[in-house]
Amino acid sequence: MNDGRLSVLTIGHSSHSLEVFVNLLKAHGVGAVADIRSKPYSGYSPHFNRESLRSALRRYQIRYVFLGRELGARSDDPSCYENGRIQYRLLAQTELFRKGIERVESGSGTYRIALMCAEKDPLECHRAILVAPALCRNGTPVQHILADGRLEGHESSIKRLLDSFGFRTDTTFPQMQADLVEQALARQERKIAFVAKQDHDAEETRP
Repeated sequence: MNDGRLSVLTIGHSSHSLEVFVNLLKAHGVGAVADIRSKPYSGYSPHFNRESLRSALRRYQIRYVFLGRELGARSDDPSCYENGRIQYRLLAQTELFRKGIERVESGSGTYRIALMCAEKDPLECHRAILVAPALCRNGTPVQHILADGRLEGHESSIKRLLDSFGFRTDTTFPQMQADLVEQALARQERKIAFVAKQDHDAEETRP
């Protein structure tokens, strides 16, 4: 149950300039950015490297905290992998992940927090497929800042995900709807989840 916490926002830095990124944060009253990238660096946008971003946000009186160890999608815990692929259900059960969620929930009582990762579309990122569902289950509402500045409520994001897989959205049978959501989340996880390098031919995918 929500106990007065502010809703938590998410944002993908994508290929934004620093100016555009900061303007998106300011437009939605963000006072703190929680970086949930396991690897807080960008090869194509170095202004989003951890140290550079922390320094830049400080100039705009926006706090920066790194939560990539707790809420990143590339866990160092081997028990979170099956056949080299990260399993979100296992990651969500770890003590480290739970502590990360608790830190976000606690901080949201003081700051308007934006969880930041790399992907432009929240549905292409673990922030919507793993982290947001955990917050919502605890009663903390989540909204995603889209690249054009609009806010998309997490429920609307999930409806968009269901539509993308051709799943019918029907609130007449809540349990059936919940099952479809779980199926859609699992299918999207298989699409985006990180695969650890097993050998020279193994695939490595997401942040």
